[in-house]
Amino acid sequence: MSPIKGRVLLAYSGGLDTSCILAWLLEQRYEVIAYMANVGQEEDFEAAKEKALNIGATKVYIEDLRREFVEELIFPAIQANAIYENVYLLGTSLSRPIIAKSQIEIAIRENCKFVSHGCTGKGNDQVRFELAYYALKPDIEVISPWRIPEFYERFPGRQALLAYAAEKNIPVVQTVKKPWSTDENLFHISYEAGILEDPYCTPPKDMWKLTVDPEDAPNVPERISISFEKGIPQKVVNHGDGTTITDPLELFIYLNTVARRNGIGRIDIVENRFIGIKSRGCYETPGGTILRAAHIDLEGLVLDRQVRAMRDQFITPQFSQILYNGQYFSPEREFLLASLLESQKTVNGEVKLKLYKGNVVVEGRRSDTVKLYDMEESSMDVQGDFSPVDSEGFIKILGIRLKKWGKSSL
Repeated sequence: MSPIKGRVLLAYSGGLDTSCILAWLLEQRYEVIAYMANVGQEEDFEAAKEKALNIGATKVYIEDLRREFVEELIFPAIQANAIYENVYLLGTSLSRPIIAKSQIEIAIRENCKFVSHGCTGKGNDQVRFELAYYALKPDIEVISPWRIPEFYERFPGRQALLAYAAEKNIPVVQTVKKPWSTDENLFHISYEAGILEDPYCTPPKDMWKLTVDPEDAPNVPERISISFEKGIPQKVVNHGDGTTITDPLELFIYLNTVARRNGIGRIDIVENRFIGIKSRGCYETPGGTILRAAHIDLEGLVLDRQVRAMRDQFITPQFSQILYNGQYFSPEREFLLASLLESQKTVNGEVKLKLYKGNVVVEGRRSDTVKLYDMEESSMDVQGDFSPVDSEGFIKILGIRLKKWGKSSL
């Protein structure tokens, strides 16, 4: 028997692909430690752990990263109003840095020469994970089976994986097959592949897992308030039942709960993957959709015009691109984050929201500490310190250039 090639820390989900990868790595004479990250997905972690040990993993790590995920990734994304191609709230992208960071920490602790994952060779996640690995531990070696011809030629499809699982006595849970694939975390769930690869195909009603169909949501609106400090949500109050939440993790979980029952957070898009392929994806981002709407609205009240404009033009698109493209652990992200935090110093206040049949409707906002808004100055009924006559000179100055341009165009 050939000697062991080295120790591998495998990012393991418990599903068919990574279970077969675990067995294949053992077959290739690697020692395998399995690693599972709890980022809020619905998963039987103990059952998955037992499965990995039965296949042959020497150890299984299960790391609860939910609080770090909320505080270190989700809340900064809300501060940035992060969005990709003006519609996608980056749910999958957001979880990857925190998962990769923990995986590398364990790899170092366990003296693993290699790390491995189950990402496909056509998707974004292979880029996100591997760039994070190399930034955090430059000498790490990555085994990516779905880019190794020996692996993907042997397992060209699901049936080949199922046959291999049977050969290796790997249990496969028999459920009604859903013709799409999913990825879930506390921030969102994604659906892609299968029947969704036809961009004209309407997603079936029973596909959506997190949110009630907006048409079936309650006929009575639910009203809440969210308080922010420096752009970070601090408190949620439900005006119907008096529920008040302040703990960051519990706050986000609660926003998910109220959003889900009101049908909030569904999108269906075709996006441009980083590697250049277009991809159709459906997403549910319940709590994140509420938070982003509230944060954007509050900024209108408390953020300086030029600061907001510069943040919107530079920080938001660049920060979003960095997240999507897997370059979170980079000098440019550190630079942008410092600027982002500076922009949020005055984003303090409260926003009132109505949640109704898939919609997030802002019904009011206030700030007790930031006084950029002056009711008298803005009023059409009170003159205040602003004289309408002053606008005449303002318009004349702005009109100099346009008058010259108008004459030259005659």
